[in-house]
Amino acid sequence: MVGSAFKKLRRDLAFRHGRRLRQFNYWLLARVAMTIIWLLRLLPVDSALNFADRAARRIGPWVGRHNVAIANLRNAYPEKSDREIQAIASDMWGNMARLAAEYIFLDALFDYDPAATKPGRIEVKGVEHFVHIAGEQKPHIIFTGHLGNFELLPVAAATFGMNITALFRPPNNPYLADYILSTRRSTMGSLLPSATGASFALAAILEKGGNIGVLVDQKFSSGLETTFFGRPCESNRVLGTLARHYDCDVYPARCVRLPGNRFRLEIEDRLNLPRTAGGSVDVHATTQLLNDVVERWVREDPGQWMWFHKRWEISGPRGKHRQARQRGEAA
Repeated sequence: MVGSAFKKLRRDLAFRHGRRLRQFNYWLLARVAMTIIWLLRLLPVDSALNFADRAARRIGPWVGRHNVAIANLRNAYPEKSDREIQAIASDMWGNMARLAAEYIFLDALFDYDPAATKPGRIEVKGVEHFVHIAGEQKPHIIFTGHLGNFELLPVAAATFGMNITALFRPPNNPYLADYILSTRRSTMGSLLPSATGASFALAAILEKGGNIGVLVDQKFSSGLETTFFGRPCESNRVLGTLARHYDCDVYPARCVRLPGNRFRLEIEDRLNLPRTAGGSVDVHATTQLLNDVVERWVREDPGQWMWFHKRWEISGPRGKHRQARQRGEAA
């Protein structure tokens, strides 16, 4: 009994020590990040963004996730040479660094004015859809992927008077999460952290006739089995489920990064969602359709997507069964 109590005490101490160490690491990383942000603020916008791009292209290949990105790229593009694969990965790191730095300058970057006669940093394709959604008294779903600076899409929606709540995943680091959330809220309107119960919150918004924005290109453990670039993956069913329940229109939207620190925001035509024999939205087919749309976007601009995400990792018994089957086929 004494031995058991001692083991429990040791586990409790190790847990508390580990938690404090993790919190310290979060705090230290946040201090470093905030120092970098302070230094970037001293530079003109274009100089800061270009510097972040150059630095990330040098540092990225030394980061552990670089190997994940290279493996994903080789599986997605078996026809491409190693030089082409490395070039896409380099573009990806540059894009991610620009995205991080652009948080600092969101107010300065977003200069779109529907009445302007001269082009600015932001151009919008599909203005009529923004105007239509903003003026229609019914719920809508707008989805996108982690392409370009996807954070600019809610800002554009607010410019057209669209009342939209964007679902986002906050960083694990609580100190950085507070900073990013405060930055986003100052420019993007309503935000909903992705957590337990988020799907119910999204449903409540649609129930009231509101609009929601959702990122759909991340792995979702125990989600629907779909494909992306021809490979099996797990995808979140929530958008298809909500579209079926509320029978609302679904629009694809994306951000394309242009030369010269410029951006094109695009909202495409409303999707014609697949239906079951009974006429309701087919959730599984709709989820696959979303993957297909994002894949089309990624193929057009592969360096603007985050290849280091473990999109094709299959979780739980399904993943173990697949790995066992692959080992059997290779034997």
